[in-house]
Amino acid sequence: MTGKGRPARKYSQAGRVHDVIRLIEARHGISVAELAEETGVNKRTIHRDLVAIQEAGYPLISDWQDGEKVYRFLTRFKDVPPISFTLQELMTLSLLRSQLDLLKGTPFMEDMQGVFRKVNSVLPPRLAAHMERIAEVSLPLLQGKRDYSRCAEYLQQIRNALLYQQTVVISYHSPGRPEAVAYRVDPYTLLFQKGGIYLLGYAQEREALRTFAVERICGVEPLKERFEIPEGFHPGSALGEAFGIVAEPPMDVVIRFSASIAHAIRDRVWHSSQKIEVQQDGTLLLSFHAGGKMEILAWLLSYGAHAELLQPAHLREELAAMVQATAQIYHPPPCPSPSGGGYA
Repeated sequence: MTGKGRPARKYSQAGRVHDVIRLIEARHGISVAELAEETGVNKRTIHRDLVAIQEAGYPLISDWQDGEKVYRFLTRFKDVPPISFTLQELMTLSLLRSQLDLLKGTPFMEDMQGVFRKVNSVLPPRLAAHMERIAEVSLPLLQGKRDYSRCAEYLQQIRNALLYQQTVVISYHSPGRPEAVAYRVDPYTLLFQKGGIYLLGYAQEREALRTFAVERICGVEPLKERFEIPEGFHPGSALGEAFGIVAEPPMDVVIRFSASIAHAIRDRVWHSSQKIEVQQDGTLLLSFHAGGKMEILAWLLSYGAHAELLQPAHLREELAAMVQATAQIYHPPPCPSPSGGGYA
């Protein structure tokens, strides 16, 4: 006898887990004691089933109601309709899959591989093989990509925190600091920028949004505290005045590009506020209103003598000093000639 005198049911673990999922979906919150009573097993068995359900990928969360811990799903799985793909959509997915080299060593790559295993399992063998060939012949072009294999565990914890909207404490090793600093963060989203992965979240002690480079995270501690993303929040709005992912006070920037590369500048969107003016001599003026000093300077330096920063004046001076310091590396000043000496 188990539960409140109810005899144990004679069915497999898979059948019982299916019943547990059904019971959780049917109620806004259900306790372990109620699940044990409904299924006719003891509480320890229910705890094992809950772990299995969560490991299977169901977004299971727990809350306290009237002093009792209850379980529910973050979303209602039974309301999600079957998803089908056209042949063209599958080809697009295969092309995108080939560009995910950035995610190697992360749990996100494992998830994507799982998605394609499921897709291929229902495709005719010849079509599945064709989609694999499409993915293999597309070449990812990533210079200076980072190795995130050592961060896989931290990314897995961050992924779960994003899914369940859990606050985390991250240990972060900023450049120039000898020791890591702890931040209590509400993780909002992950950003992908120039071969790097960044966590954007609300740092509670700073009372502001902060961007954290994942490779500098050296510890993640999930908390039981849950948070709500502010209504209307969007990363594009939060970083709308940033040139990249660094939110700093914006400034008016004006750059002159040489005629030989004007076409490459004119054909791209560098910032949402940009304005482009083509000059009679073929040069091009690009202006925008954005922050992120070091990102702007690094971008300008990549064009060498083809880009001249006109405004703001203080940034032009800083860029000039960087260029002069670089020039001295390649053309150091001549050593002074020794004075006096000689032979009699």
